[in-house]
Amino acid sequence: MTRNVGQQRSSVARKAAGRTAAALAAGLALVMGAAGAAHAAPAAGVRAETGCDTSPAAGSATAARTAAQESAEAPAPAATGTAAQKVSYSVTSQLPIGLWSPSSVTLRTPVTKGKVRLDVTSKGFSTDSLSVQRFDSRTKRWLDLDTAPGGGSWPTRGVFTFPVTAKGASAAHPHTVALRLQDLDRPGTLSVTASVEDGRGHTYRAPARTTTATRPQVTVGGWKNGTVLERGGDAREVTVTVKNTTNRAYPSLAASYFAYGAGASHALTPKDLVLSQHRTGQGWVRVPLLAGGCDPGMSARLLPAVKGPRPGCRGGLPAEGGRRRLRPRDVTTADAGVTVANGDMSFFSQALPFTVRAPKAA
Repeated sequence: MTRNVGQQRSSVARKAAGRTAAALAAGLALVMGAAGAAHAAPAAGVRAETGCDTSPAAGSATAARTAAQESAEAPAPAATGTAAQKVSYSVTSQLPIGLWSPSSVTLRTPVTKGKVRLDVTSKGFSTDSLSVQRFDSRTKRWLDLDTAPGGGSWPTRGVFTFPVTAKGASAAHPHTVALRLQDLDRPGTLSVTASVEDGRGHTYRAPARTTTATRPQVTVGGWKNGTVLERGGDAREVTVTVKNTTNRAYPSLAASYFAYGAGASHALTPKDLVLSQHRTGQGWVRVPLLAGGCDPGMSARLLPAVKGPRPGCRGGLPAEGGRRRLRPRDVTTADAGVTVANGDMSFFSQALPFTVRAPKAA
């Protein structure tokens, strides 16, 4: 099932708008000697970090991209609302999970050392999983807004604030602050009411705006609970299909496979498994598995989707002996699964555990 996450913050820049549909298929040819203790599937909405699950090089590259995006010039938002409104607020109709969505606050009254406040109410996800940032035109960076604890283990109300000074704001010369929002949990609806304290004892409130948190539709087929893989036996297949049902493009769509297994004295390593992905016109292509930095787990980024028919994935265990001799005989179960993400932001995860058994006697 999809795992949810709360109280996670991100600083991934918003991607270009548009609508796309995509499908991914991964062929899993699993080869191992045994598998064991359960390991939790990565949570949706959690960014991959350098350490156990990513190589230092990959982590550095991600950090470099993020830093470049953070310092990028923000698009100049148009003033929103009517000339009669002292403060007005706008937000897009959808908040696709894994993407930043544009928003803005427009002021038409002078403000000196004032404060903008966003009162948010959510349905379907926790407000602690909502990230809101403003663009600072002085530093050219996106900055997190100040937040007040939502309260409780599953808050549906939250408050986001930031300081503002706009001494020349008026109906003729509105002052607009660029904002961006991202839900890191799961689909639902969000209502936002913006207000501003002008620093002179007055508070003005804007009409509430509602938006919907969405994500692409992901289906995983062909892998059943209780799947058993026999060493040297037939392979098993699983298909991962992603259809973008949101109103935004997912330009960095990718899927990953992960596995973990430990016994009394051994743990699975990448040499105990073989991961293959079916590619149109190429057949089954091997995808290298990389060990985690400190846990005895492994993972692999699947190859990009290609056009044309996509058969499902398959997994199996090799026969013992020769160069592919399987050593960790005490590993009998494995926790595995797939995640789907946009860049380094995961929005879907599903466990694909399996049991390992010795080959049947002839």
